[in-house]
Amino acid sequence: MATAGAPPIRVLIVDDHAIVRQGLRLFFAGYPEIVVVGEATTCTEALTAAAQTQPDIIVLDLAFGNANAVDFIPKLLAAAAGVRIVIFTGVDDPALQRQAVSLGAIGVVSKDRAPEVLLQAITKVHAGQAWLERTMMADVLGEMTRTRRAQQLDPEVAKIATLTPRERAIIGLIGEGLKNRQIAERLCLSEITVRHHLTAIFDKLGVIDRLELVVYAYRHSLAKPSQ
Repeated sequence: MATAGAPPIRVLIVDDHAIVRQGLRLFFAGYPEIVVVGEATTCTEALTAAAQTQPDIIVLDLAFGNANAVDFIPKLLAAAAGVRIVIFTGVDDPALQRQAVSLGAIGVVSKDRAPEVLLQAITKVHAGQAWLERTMMADVLGEMTRTRRAQQLDPEVAKIATLTPRERAIIGLIGEGLKNRQIAERLCLSEITVRHHLTAIFDKLGVIDRLELVVYAYRHSLAKPSQ
């Protein structure tokens, strides 16, 4: 499976069931192309372990008691350079699995599959390929198509897409009720620069003043009302 002479694939196992972690470790021990560099029982532990061990692959369960690990996927990806995530789960929730893929997971394997399937998935994902069930691949592609169509049909999406990260940050702070001077201090900018950014924002979004911008931002989830 692995190229002769290639370094082994470094795997971090994240699962809150000890029997699953032990079973995977014993299974992988029979394959020299895989080395388990760590285990974690929670997403918080996984973030620390990923940063310390810098794995190539994280094998991640989606369910942790009453919580799920989906929201941690971007953080896990940021914790280790070049890491790829393979979901290994008993959670039969296609919507949750699609969400995991949309957030960056590249492989999904059900726990009711043979362990060799997980091994194949790890190898393929490490090589830069996706590993998804055929039905899920169709669902993901369909969702991407629907999203593109929605963006094409909604002119506001196109407007919002023209905003720079700095402009989005300013809109968020305006939504919190901050004035130009406060925004300038928060972002380490001059007030003149903030005003220039606001002029560009007004032009891009087609709003005429600060109040209209706030309403627009709340409506399109660019800002949250201040508490």
